[in-house]
Amino acid sequence: MAIVTEGMRSNARASVETEPVYDAATFHGATFFDALPRFRSGEDDPRKYLERCLEVIAAREPVVKAWVVLNERGAREAADASAARWRSGKPLSPIDGMPIGIKDLIETKDMPTQMGCAAMEGNFPKRDSALVRALRDAGAVIVGKAVTTELGGAHPGPTTNPFDPQRTPGGSSSGSAAAVACGMVPVAIGTQVGGSVIRPASYCGNWAIKPTYGALNRGERQGYSQSAIGVHANSPIDMWQVAMEIAQRAGGDPGHPGLFGPNETPPALKPQQLVMMETPGWEGLDAATRKAFERVLQVVREQDVAIVRRSTSPLVEAFEHGIAQVKAINSEICAFELRWSLENLVEHYPGKLSKHAMKKLEQGRKMSLEDFRKRLLERDDARRRLAAIAPFGDALISLSSPGPAPLNDVNGPRPTGDAIFNYPSSSLGAPAVTVPLISVAGMPVGVQIMGQPHHDARVTGIARWLAATVAPVKVD
Repeated sequence: MAIVTEGMRSNARASVETEPVYDAATFHGATFFDALPRFRSGEDDPRKYLERCLEVIAAREPVVKAWVVLNERGAREAADASAARWRSGKPLSPIDGMPIGIKDLIETKDMPTQMGCAAMEGNFPKRDSALVRALRDAGAVIVGKAVTTELGGAHPGPTTNPFDPQRTPGGSSSGSAAAVACGMVPVAIGTQVGGSVIRPASYCGNWAIKPTYGALNRGERQGYSQSAIGVHANSPIDMWQVAMEIAQRAGGDPGHPGLFGPNETPPALKPQQLVMMETPGWEGLDAATRKAFERVLQVVREQDVAIVRRSTSPLVEAFEHGIAQVKAINSEICAFELRWSLENLVEHYPGKLSKHAMKKLEQGRKMSLEDFRKRLLERDDARRRLAAIAPFGDALISLSSPGPAPLNDVNGPRPTGDAIFNYPSSSLGAPAVTVPLISVAGMPVGVQIMGQPHHDARVTGIARWLAATVAPVKVD
């Protein structure tokens, strides 16, 4: 096991390749599903695959800074065991041998879990979260712990955007999204309570799924009433397969039925009608991103798929009114639920929390129980409005982020970007998949498909149809 320090990063390799300019039409990240035939034939094996990943990590990590801890020895041992299973024709699952990164909010028995927080430095519970145990049982190779923002909040870690180091990779699953975009690993696990999976995936050009609330077992991370485990990947096949392998072994959160859908990735599914979800972010959208997204919608319409917008449907207009305050609803519910954890950290580790964390704590301290109950009622109302528009579309379509990743600004109000297009799926407990379909000024922007709760398979199928039908859109 190696802790990734700044010195190690600077010494990893003397020269680092210039970051590539992103074009959704030509970018192809590392995938795993297509290596399986070579594993079966003996042409390739998981150890060789892992070594290629480690080479990319050595090359790109000095600038991208996606990792907190790497367990190269443990990964090699797991990859060798997987290679032996493939040689004997007895792989444990379709992800046997897959190198995977784990967001450093999630416990791992062989690596510390420090949560991007000075107060948690050296924290080493030496136990696996339910999802990590499930991945190991499926034969996955756990490579390391990916950088998270502090406690999954607003204060950023050191990770940079793989396509422009002056820009944020998004948060809070910063390292997970960046590592996948670089080809360091084909898949990484993230978490989302506001926009922490879908937004960084959009900024980094990933496929990603934020499933229905409770669909994937969060293990020890049960403190929020709307957080979820998500999967970053360069392919919808790898994305779905990892999610399903976790669900089959660990189920969902306590009291939840887990992820519904087929064991294999749902095939492309053409919708008959989609609801265009504007969110409060639509009016402030930059012209280039709006132009690119409208081009996507136009191609969808040309395929005889109807697009229902708030301007043409009173019920969709009512839904948009229901999510008009979704940012405040999300922020205050999370502040109230997080307060007790932050109070303990402040008491035991004074001075170790960032100003962003302290601001969140003060927000929670100012809330009464009645304030919390009011926000819960507003969230429940928004969920009823989502259910009411189910007959108007097979799913909802929206942007995954309000444009490309902004420049790094640690002291700004939103240092990892704006989650305005992500709050709805989080607060509504709805599944969302982001498709890397747009490039704006050489940077990625995702298109989001969101569905009704437990329609994860349908959402994934529609996302696959979208990717297969709409040629990537490029706007300079």
